[in-house]
Amino acid sequence: MRRFSLNATGWTCLRPCNRRYNGIIPRRVIHTTSNEAPQFRDFDAKWQKRWDENKLGRFNGKKDGKDGHPTYVLPMFPYPSGSLHMGHIRVYTISDVVARFNYMRGTNVIHPIGWDAFGLPAENAAIERGVDPAVWTSQNIDQMKKQLKSMNGVWDWDREFRTCSPSYYKHTQRIFLLLHEAGLAYQKEATVNWDPVDLTVLANEQVDAKGKSWRSGAKVEKRQLKQWFLAITEFANELQNDLKVLEKHGNWPSRVVDMQRNWIGKSEGYEVPFQIQLQVGKPAKDIGLLHCFTTRLDTLPGVQFLALSLTHPLVVAEAEHNPALRAFLKSAPDLPLDSKAGFELSCIAAFNPLHYLDIPHSKLKKRMESKIPVFTAPYVSGDYGTGAVMGVPGHDSRDYAFWKMNRPGDEMRFIVNPPQEQDKKTGQPWVGKGVMKSWILKPWLGEARTFASDEAMEKFLALFEGAQLRSPDLGILHVKRKTSLRLRDWLISRQRYWGAPIPIIHCKSCGAVPVPVQDLPVELPDLLADKIKRRTGNPLEHIEEWVNTTCPTCSSSAKRETDTMDTFMDSSWYFFRFADPNNDQAPVDSKLAERIMPVDVYIGGVEHAILHLLYARFIAKFLASKRGGEMWPINLDRQGEVPTAEPFKKLIAQGMVHGKSYSDPSTGRFLKPEEVDFTNPATPIIRKSGLVPLVSFEKMSKSKHNGVDPASCMDKYGADVTRAHILFAAPEGEVLKWEEDRISGISRWLTTVWKVVHKAHGQAKDSSATRSWIRKSDHGGTTPYTKSESELLRITADTISSVTVKLESASGFNTVVSDLIKLTNKLANDAQISPSIYLFCTETLIRLMAPLTPAFAEESWQILQRDHMVDSSQPSRGANASIFEEQWPDNAGILSQIPHMDQTCVFSVNGKRKFQTLIPLPDTNKKGQDLETWLMKEVLDGTAEGIKWMGKEENRVLFEMRERVVVGQEGKFVNIVTKEAEKGGTAVAPGRA
Repeated sequence: MRRFSLNATGWTCLRPCNRRYNGIIPRRVIHTTSNEAPQFRDFDAKWQKRWDENKLGRFNGKKDGKDGHPTYVLPMFPYPSGSLHMGHIRVYTISDVVARFNYMRGTNVIHPIGWDAFGLPAENAAIERGVDPAVWTSQNIDQMKKQLKSMNGVWDWDREFRTCSPSYYKHTQRIFLLLHEAGLAYQKEATVNWDPVDLTVLANEQVDAKGKSWRSGAKVEKRQLKQWFLAITEFANELQNDLKVLEKHGNWPSRVVDMQRNWIGKSEGYEVPFQIQLQVGKPAKDIGLLHCFTTRLDTLPGVQFLALSLTHPLVVAEAEHNPALRAFLKSAPDLPLDSKAGFELSCIAAFNPLHYLDIPHSKLKKRMESKIPVFTAPYVSGDYGTGAVMGVPGHDSRDYAFWKMNRPGDEMRFIVNPPQEQDKKTGQPWVGKGVMKSWILKPWLGEARTFASDEAMEKFLALFEGAQLRSPDLGILHVKRKTSLRLRDWLISRQRYWGAPIPIIHCKSCGAVPVPVQDLPVELPDLLADKIKRRTGNPLEHIEEWVNTTCPTCSSSAKRETDTMDTFMDSSWYFFRFADPNNDQAPVDSKLAERIMPVDVYIGGVEHAILHLLYARFIAKFLASKRGGEMWPINLDRQGEVPTAEPFKKLIAQGMVHGKSYSDPSTGRFLKPEEVDFTNPATPIIRKSGLVPLVSFEKMSKSKHNGVDPASCMDKYGADVTRAHILFAAPEGEVLKWEEDRISGISRWLTTVWKVVHKAHGQAKDSSATRSWIRKSDHGGTTPYTKSESELLRITADTISSVTVKLESASGFNTVVSDLIKLTNKLANDAQISPSIYLFCTETLIRLMAPLTPAFAEESWQILQRDHMVDSSQPSRGANASIFEEQWPDNAGILSQIPHMDQTCVFSVNGKRKFQTLIPLPDTNKKGQDLETWLMKEVLDGTAEGIKWMGKEENRVLFEMRERVVVGQEGKFVNIVTKEAEKGGTAVAPGRA
């Protein structure tokens, strides 16, 4: 058998042969060895079994990274509902691609999976069917585990756990006790959101914009209950400040960072005192000061009303003897969340603190001395600031809407002008900062000039701090700088069975006593069918033998806490557990946490942007602190310059998958598939009416009849085709509109690759070519490749570079598929290529495809490895070795061998040709602005023609006047368009001159 080697004169046979190729194959037609279509489902079954047997998902056959840290890739673990949906497939496809890629790059990878197994659906199923939630959950896990494997994903199943297992929630309870010991877990009476259907408490985050339960859809009620809270607000500053670390380099999507920042709602502002009077009887009676929080002290002269929350003490006190107010408060929960309804507290009036200054300006004096009406309004949050706001209709959109509704016809005061006069809109509020009107400020600030908003705020603050505002009755009025948060402490109590029990025992003598650590876990009792079927509320309250216990402190009779923890508590630390899943003594060993954490790439839906991610960040910061036992020592080398206890370095928040929906244009009713005639797919018809249905893409749901079963899709097309289509159909951060008819394009692509593989194998077998790596010649000089070979090698090198960069950043998966398709097309259409070069480029393509289409790549790799010699300079793993034990392609060797290539570039100005020159062939990865910048440098600074043209003054002026640059045919034409030509429409497209 003959062997070939690449040297300075081309691909050369190392044994005597009758023909020397010199980089050119004989002029004959080479047929593939197989014209059969690839059997994708057979490939899936074969390789799923082999990966399972070999436990590929451990990804531990290589070495840790340079920092001694394996690459930790983690998809958000699923709730075991019983079946995967397309959203699941998208998440787990992305995570599998990232994990396989990093393993092929040469580092060990942790890619675990588990089950977020507590939650209401299991309990609701138990209520409906009389089935133990544990049994229902276990059956679902078994089913979903098979589905996960069927999508060609591999995980380290040795790290698998479920949060409903006592061996797991033992440690959830331990973390609760650590929080309790640190004073961060406490119980208090609170107004809570009560779900009247599920009969449980909901966190604020679990109530939607319409005031309905996120789970049952029921209208949420307000109740007073004693509940358990976690003091997440103690970590508000860290949670807020460390968002800067997360958004650095785009590691977290900006929309997720913004959502967290808005939810935390950290505002730097001021507490302003307003004197209030009771307007009952004569004279009016001063009853003290009402403090309002504001971030815009500069608008103080524009205050026209005060608004109090529905739970403000003044409102509660007044409601005791005001039936009309009580009726308003009772009806308020039924108002829309954006309602600007209000109830005026006519018995109370307030005064602007500025009226205590001597004001010579009569108009201002009248304004400041006039009484300010006080309202109670649902739009004012009792949990933010002081529960009281100063209403400035001229400079706040919500205050404006409230004033228009409650004082229609009354004038509005405008005291801040926009920085640009053209931005001013008559009668509309200006809500941004701007310029204060000079005549308004002069009486207080003593200067007849304008002030910017920030400067005006400092001036007003100086008035208060200088004791210039003094009430005869109440003394000096002070304004305090204050930081306010929208974030509230985390309410974790749930009145349900299927959750981790809160490890507290209630004793009449000792109060709430923590369960001793050695007595953990507090296990859920077995639930008999008659204890749950058709019952509502929390069954734990009725299981006497479980509730009744003894006090750990005094040994007297006591009762267990019957509330269980919010399931977000289970998922707030699970990523630590994957580092040490079998530890019975602690949630995680600190050395393992230090070695493995943080998660390098975390993948999940944007719907978790606030709840799960915020709680996980909180618990991670707690466990890294001394109060949390320093369970996670922060390694500065891992985290960068600023040590931050952030659990997720990079976040991929993938978009949802929407299905195609059909609705009746006359009623808007969503139609079932069988109600639509798809004889002509381009123009479907409603069977009953003959009308053309409205077509839209909606979130997949049973009510819209647009769900897609992943199992049926994979059974029809194969898992790899489905995976590649999901990656290709939309950028990972955007909504994916699922159109099954488009999946055939991916199937055709893989079929083309299959033919290329057989062609490469057939040629190599017939010519005895080798799988030699392309390497630098020992003799120097330029290898005389044909143009086709040089182009193929160049495209192969560019594809390696492009795909590697994108997979390293775990982004742009759709363009990864595009790059691979381009290389495939080049291979499919090139005929005059040396068998060894063709084989090498084909093998490179398959290795690049492996993370995306793993079973197909494995099968293709097996074909390419058989029946021909292996280059002795490269280690052989054998014909049956997995492609995932191979190295990731590197383009350095290719770039060192391919000859320098030029192309002609025509340079024009406003469509008129100026000169043409030779420039290097641009990198195929250069696009848009990058290509434009590179071309300008190469053409005008790197060629004699360009330097000569730029040497003339009038040409330099033209160049400086450019409005834009038009690039055509990948850099073969460049057209400078000047501002004058752009206005006059005289620009000509490149290549048309």
